[in-house]
Amino acid sequence: MSRVQLVVLLSAVLLFSGLYWGFDTKPPRQRDVERSRALQGESTSPEQILSAATAQLSPDSAAVLSALEQQLQALETDVEKVSLYKALAAFWFRNDAPIASGLAAQQAAELENTDAAWSVAGATYFQALSAEKDPLLRDFCAKRAVKAFESAASLQPEVVEHRVNLALVYAEQPPPDNPMQAVLILRDLEAKYPDAPAVYNALGRLAIKTQQWERAIQRLEKAYSLDPDNPFTPCLLSKAYAGAGQSDKADTFAKRCRERQ
Repeated sequence: MSRVQLVVLLSAVLLFSGLYWGFDTKPPRQRDVERSRALQGESTSPEQILSAATAQLSPDSAAVLSALEQQLQALETDVEKVSLYKALAAFWFRNDAPIASGLAAQQAAELENTDAAWSVAGATYFQALSAEKDPLLRDFCAKRAVKAFESAASLQPEVVEHRVNLALVYAEQPPPDNPMQAVLILRDLEAKYPDAPAVYNALGRLAIKTQQWERAIQRLEKAYSLDPDNPFTPCLLSKAYAGAGQSDKADTFAKRCRERQ
């Protein structure tokens, strides 16, 4: 697994979850209900998302946010602002507001304009999309994740992982006018990059999602042969073999998965 692939696929988790941890006294279900009420009847916008997220903060967290926002207002250079937006992204992530975290990561990416920064923004929006149930918010996250990964790919076209992740966004939220877009992107990438493990991992994920177990095994075994050190492939292979009813192989790869976490 390359450094770039790690950043692209799990950057939101790797960069943010270990930096700051806080505890919210409101149970997740209550927070979701309150956020839904805050957004009900209004068109989804960054301002409304941030307002709803802010309303769920504890007094201590609200004070931290206020301090960060005051610091941002005092900054003059883009370099300083990028650093502060990244701090805001981390703040929102630890406060269980992944969409707000994505907004801050996007602002950092717009200033920094590197493929790595756009990858972080895309990964953060993708994580929010995967966890979100509200159709309007899912659409909001999907569109911004697409923009982020497209921006990353335009800056570094040779990094195949950017387009792999773009395909994964489309797989999570298929466009109504082109529900097969994810598959088409990945098949095109497979033809152009036949030795890219990320492509076969993504194809394997899609096959698992549709319970095409043998196809998933074939794709993931290909990925494993290309990159035996990939920390994610054994986990996916364990699921695929379990789905196919091959418990011995599923257990073998489950053990390898745990060893690499």
